[in-house]
Amino acid sequence: MRLILRDELPFATVTFVHRGSSVDVANVLVDTGSASTLLNADIAATIGIFPEPTDRLRTLRGVGGREVVFARHIDRVEIDGHGLDQFEVEVGGMDYGFDINGILGMDFLMGAGGVIDLRTMTIGFHS
Repeated sequence: MRLILRDELPFATVTFVHRGSSVDVANVLVDTGSASTLLNADIAATIGIFPEPTDRLRTLRGVGGREVVFARHIDRVEIDGHGLDQFEVEVGGMDYGFDINGILGMDFLMGAGGVIDLRTMTIGFHS
């Protein structure tokens, strides 16, 4: 799958599936510097992912500052037909000052066998 380079950062479209509903999410940053995968809370709500009283909150820290998120196991996360089932995503506001709907982190990239080719700006997957 071709990556889109925006502001010198690689972005892709990722599919998130939860309880039979799915959403294709554009503007997802492919981020080898992020340990986990994150989805914008507004988009998560479109497939029925809302905070629940039993959710454990986590604080993420990064270059953009701090953010409180909750984690949820969802049915599937996939990119270009390659994905992981029963995958945990973190859900948060993602108010970083630029257009971003999610972060595809190392948890997904390693689990799915992702291979990023920066010369061709593509992402592929080992089987």
